[in-house]
Amino acid sequence: MPPEIAAHPEVFTIIEPLCAVFRRGLKAEGLKYTPERAAILDTVIRVESVFTADETIERVRGSGFRVSKATVYRTFRLMMELGIIQRLTLSDDQTRYQLVYGLSSRDMILRIDTHEVVPIDVPELTELCRRACEERGLTFVGHRLQVLAR
Repeated sequence: MPPEIAAHPEVFTIIEPLCAVFRRGLKAEGLKYTPERAAILDTVIRVESVFTADETIERVRGSGFRVSKATVYRTFRLMMELGIIQRLTLSDDQTRYQLVYGLSSRDMILRIDTHEVVPIDVPELTELCRRACEERGLTFVGHRLQVLAR
């Protein structure tokens, strides 16, 4: 291991390839890795911002796949359980999603006027959450902060 990596191991996190996580999750649910599900995953990976289920359906269909709304929602549910995407609810009652797999921080400011997502890092919050869990005899696993702003 190069000395600069060995000196700062906390900076580097090795994560399993996203496709492997997705395939394993499908298999655990007794579902097959179909071309439609692969297209949904590919579409989610390519979006650089937040997205809706309807936008995903349009993009997948636009790439030549027949996909139902039910398939997209079932796939999104599994992706959320696997930590691949997360649901964002803004004040306009439109549910949006964001790719989060591999991100070091899931804390964010959500601009309700532009739907922009601004990642933030609040280390003090992590420590508060850890302490709150320890005080209750629990093991801290993680947290998520979503701040709505204009």
